[in-house]
Amino acid sequence: MDKIVADAREAIKGIENGMTLMLGGFGLCGIPENCISALVEAGTSDLTCISNNAGVDDFGLGLLLQKKQIKKMISSYVGENDEFERQMLSGELEVDLVPQGSLAARCYAAGAGIPAFFTPAGYGTEVAEGKEVRYFNGKPHILEQAFYADFAIVKAWKGDRFGNLIFKGTARNFNPAMAMAGKITIAEVEELVEPGELDPNFIHTPGVFIQRIFQGNNYEKRIEQRTVRKKD
Repeated sequence: MDKIVADAREAIKGIENGMTLMLGGFGLCGIPENCISALVEAGTSDLTCISNNAGVDDFGLGLLLQKKQIKKMISSYVGENDEFERQMLSGELEVDLVPQGSLAARCYAAGAGIPAFFTPAGYGTEVAEGKEVRYFNGKPHILEQAFYADFAIVKAWKGDRFGNLIFKGTARNFNPAMAMAGKITIAEVEELVEPGELDPNFIHTPGVFIQRIFQGNNYEKRIEQRTVRKKD
């Protein structure tokens, strides 16, 4: 089945105010730059965004925060984003900080059809407040719910028109887990190829999880904090 759409604008059709989105990436690595820009342009608001962090002030999800388009962030890290921190501390933005491993596991659980699971991560902290506790092998575990999203938006290195994806290096991060968990999953790729050109042994996400795919452009691939060795 051909899943190609023309561009990011077409890919995000159907994303409405108040929806829950998953967005792949870690820091600024492997983020769906084109789709985020399209959401900014569309002005979609009151969004709940599930993402490891929210980019930086002027890039990635930070652009949506600047425009006050995000109502709630579910993430593991405030990161290098001063506006994220400001909105959180002022109460303008609802924030659910989740242990990073639990964040990934809750995405995988949704994709695997597991509604909830027990984990020791977060027990004895604010993370555990209001959650069921059970003991396994004498150790307390808290019940965590799987994440579900109206749309998942991921970014891959290569993909074909059937939606099969390959991620490159550390840009793999949260992308495969989130690709499995969205009711509709959008993939933007750096290179779009024909079916059969991708070695099946190296496909990270099979096309069955992807509903829309397009070849992105003008990727900046910024680095949050660029550091260089001092000259001798």
